[in-house]
Amino acid sequence: MAELITIDDPDDPRLSDYTGLTDVELRRRREPAEGLFIAEGEKVIRRARQSGYEMRSMLLSAKWVDVMRDVIDEVPAPVYAVAPELAERVTGYHVHRGALASMQRKPLPAAGDLLTAARRVVIMESVNDHTNIGAIFRSAAALGMDAVLLSPDCADPLYRRSVKVSMGAVFSVPYARLDAWPKSLETVREAGFRLLALTPDAKATSIDEAAPHRLERVALMLGAEGDGLSTRALMAADAWVRIPMAHGVDSLNVGAAAAVAFYAVATGRPES
Repeated sequence: MAELITIDDPDDPRLSDYTGLTDVELRRRREPAEGLFIAEGEKVIRRARQSGYEMRSMLLSAKWVDVMRDVIDEVPAPVYAVAPELAERVTGYHVHRGALASMQRKPLPAAGDLLTAARRVVIMESVNDHTNIGAIFRSAAALGMDAVLLSPDCADPLYRRSVKVSMGAVFSVPYARLDAWPKSLETVREAGFRLLALTPDAKATSIDEAAPHRLERVALMLGAEGDGLSTRALMAADAWVRIPMAHGVDSLNVGAAAAVAFYAVATGRPES
């Protein structure tokens, strides 16, 4: 059973995991280095625990103590009860959901280990917006993608904003980093995947015509918002595919495009 501790000093060192949560650059450096991430909100905290992440501590406003009572009773980590005003001073923002947890990261698997059992894989290049990362993971989980591979410069899926937008789906889809980019794409191809680069380029084949759902193994490549996939990544792909557009629209937000494309590569869809 966790120890419930009331704290009224924002400088209490026991709250250090939660300080400066709005300082993106600080948290980007600090969280991976210290092996932690922040889960925000009751559902996300519960999903993190269900996915096997160990809790370091929990920060609750008073009215959330009863809501999280079963978690408090189950975990050995300390639980800090604080006033909403103190939580805001520590974190740097108003904690609307009233519950935060500091969780211990797990070691990332090797990309090759994920590819062994996967059939539908997402590859992201330079996607560094945390909201887009979270949205893509949520769609990947909902539409049956088996794994996510990230280029070295992609944003951290376990950053608080990504976790929150994904509603905890970042815990459901395994992911790994591709250390050598784009050279590591050859490893994906050697594992039996056809590399499909999603691009609005007019030279690309319509994703419906490409019929990726009929392929045995597919790796769908997504680029950053605005810039899209780099020339090097496009040249490394086996084929270019595009989502047909109407009304003069030339592209979609990468999160929206990902959802459409994931549905197109999903197996078990009815044939037209």
